Amino acid sequence: MQKRLLIVSNRLPISIEKNNEGYSFRQSSGGLVSAVGAYLKGHGRAVFSEKVWAGVPDCDEDIWSLASLNHGGTDYNFLPIFPSTSDYENYYNGFSNSVLWPLFHYFPSLADYRPDFFEAYKRVNEQFAEKLSQVIHEDDTVWIHDYHLMLLPGLLRKKNPGITIAFFLHIPFPSAELFRVIPRGWQRELLEGVLGADLIGFHTAEYVSHFLKSLELSIGLEQENDYITYQHREIKADAFPVSIDFSVFDNAHRLEKVSLARDRYLAIKGDKKMIFSVDRLDYTKGIFNRLRAFEHFLTTNPSYIGKIVFIMVVVPSRHSIFQYSERKKRIDEFIGRLNSTMGTISWQPVIYQYDHLSFEDLLGLYTACDVALVTPLRDGMNLVAKEFVASRNDNMGVLILSEMAGAAFELTESLLINPNDVLEMAETISVALEMDPLEQGRRLSVMRERISRYDVNAWALDFFTQLHRVKERQKKLDIRFMDAFSKSVLLNAYAKSAHRLLLLDYDGTLVPFSSRPEHAAPGEQLLSQLSALSSDPRVSLYIISGRDSATLEKWLGHLPIGLIGEHGAKVKAIGGNWAVAINDMAAGWKTEIRPVMEEMVSRTPGSFIEEKDFSLAWHYRKTEASLGLKRAGELNGRLREITPGLSLDVLDGNRVIEVRNHGINKGRAVENILKEKQNNFILCIGDDHTDEDMFRALAGKKGAFTIKIGNQASLADYNLHSPHVVSSLLGTIIEFPDHIV
Repeated sequence: MQKRLLIVSNRLPISIEKNNEGYSFRQSSGGLVSAVGAYLKGHGRAVFSEKVWAGVPDCDEDIWSLASLNHGGTDYNFLPIFPSTSDYENYYNGFSNSVLWPLFHYFPSLADYRPDFFEAYKRVNEQFAEKLSQVIHEDDTVWIHDYHLMLLPGLLRKKNPGITIAFFLHIPFPSAELFRVIPRGWQRELLEGVLGADLIGFHTAEYVSHFLKSLELSIGLEQENDYITYQHREIKADAFPVSIDFSVFDNAHRLEKVSLARDRYLAIKGDKKMIFSVDRLDYTKGIFNRLRAFEHFLTTNPSYIGKIVFIMVVVPSRHSIFQYSERKKRIDEFIGRLNSTMGTISWQPVIYQYDHLSFEDLLGLYTACDVALVTPLRDGMNLVAKEFVASRNDNMGVLILSEMAGAAFELTESLLINPNDVLEMAETISVALEMDPLEQGRRLSVMRERISRYDVNAWALDFFTQLHRVKERQKKLDIRFMDAFSKSVLLNAYAKSAHRLLLLDYDGTLVPFSSRPEHAAPGEQLLSQLSALSSDPRVSLYIISGRDSATLEKWLGHLPIGLIGEHGAKVKAIGGNWAVAINDMAAGWKTEIRPVMEEMVSRTPGSFIEEKDFSLAWHYRKTEASLGLKRAGELNGRLREITPGLSLDVLDGNRVIEVRNHGINKGRAVENILKEKQNNFILCIGDDHTDEDMFRALAGKKGAFTIKIGNQASLADYNLHSPHVVSSLLGTIIEFPDHIV
């Protein structure tokens, strides 16, 4: 069945024009419009039956009403959002472009952390959510774009839990250290907002890494197997480098209007070399450094004076923000000084235009210049670089590209420079101008092939393919998670059984994990539930844990339950005393293993060793995640080299590496319990790799229900989300009517 696609961006991709008949729509042309349009005309046509675009129009409600009467000639139905003037100012020029934009582009000194900005940002995002929720259907796909709407996915998820939501960030995501400069409460709200999406897209793997690190440091969330688990959902964050419609730029070389424009610029060029750059006015674009580099190039290469021209086009942007108007003034003054001091009556080194360029003029300059200079100080992608490469089907010309642009990760055959290094940029201009035509062709042909293969249509198809896979994965997991019917089957089986065996892990199952093992003592509710369950003479209840026997005794020894510690090494039968499970177990091996773990503690801040009677455990839950995982891998490898001759097992658990005597595991402990008495109902719940031994021992056994906590693949029959849900299940079991007569 075909579905609707709702595209959401800050602005609608249309302009309202006044004509003799009143007002009408004119669809804009831009990167996002082209990307979505190309996909929907191709693969997306069979997927989406209707396209709705939501955003803020460039007019008020009265004019919109008049224009909508003449709605025609566009590819979308439009859903307009009308924030108040003051809210939009503080949301757009305020929080979006005076906090997020400078910070995400590594200009933290320009960020203005005004609370009223963030409050307006929240209100406008809430207005988007309210308007969209009025029209959203359960099977809709909502595709949200860019930093203006980072709260929107989470807001929509609360109102419409079952819908498909995707989010794509078109600017860089900063390093975690920089993101944490944002006030802590705002950090959490922004990240939790984005996590309302099913798929979160970025331009590069580096931005994905920064985002995941921010999740870890700001809200304690970690990634596992390429997926983030948040609020009982699996979410994927991945890199999708946005591209262009390669064929449009490749074919434009032959268009008559482009040829005429190219001829005009070739006439200006004459027998000189030509450098070209085009940018929107923004402090992130590195325009001033570019001019300084060109001046230095002329100073150090005087033979080019009078024989080169730099055509610089700056497109107006955000006039009302002070930093933008100040930079334009600096650019104007620099170009004026350079042209007056180094130019002559017949030659000026810089031809400067502060205006928009038509498509034909842009392509004329792309195809006439010798060097394209694309040197942003920081840029999410930069499609100018890709457009230049795609337009040069003559395989001539050189691209100088900032390594700080997202495009640098793909266009590795360009001449990459550090945009803050004026001397390097000047030297690279010289290299580009002297490059052999064969070398130019070799580099361009490789980049052109890469862009043509992953063009804008491939980008959109890749994105929606991954979104579909995420949703399919979520559905498969939903099937495994215990639903109301499965829960009813379990409860009825429990109520009808004469002999009931409950086998429960402790940490991560009955209580959440704690940064320190000693901080996870049972609360009153858990103790009350265990007491209520074990008071039934038909119930045999065992806690089977990796905990040491002393701790289990201290916390739970007063209850009429069985306790199994250290994964089965020590056992306390119901009503009995503690005993060693296997008599010939030794602990002398610890003198060899402990120094290895102690060395890792010294190298890994936040880690520590827990010593039990028959095992040693190295915990790294409090350690910075990437370092902890790295050190855990190292320790695991070293221990597996040492232990084969010592009759030991190495367990890689949940943020813990444990060494124990060989042959001891929870599955063996369960097998021993099963020998004692026949049970026609068995409930076994655990969360860790070590609990898989229990699930394996009970596989196929009549009357057994096995449950894994979390969404990882397991031998268990079902999954539950968290210890909180386990508590709810135990409470329901206690209160469920007893069917036994």
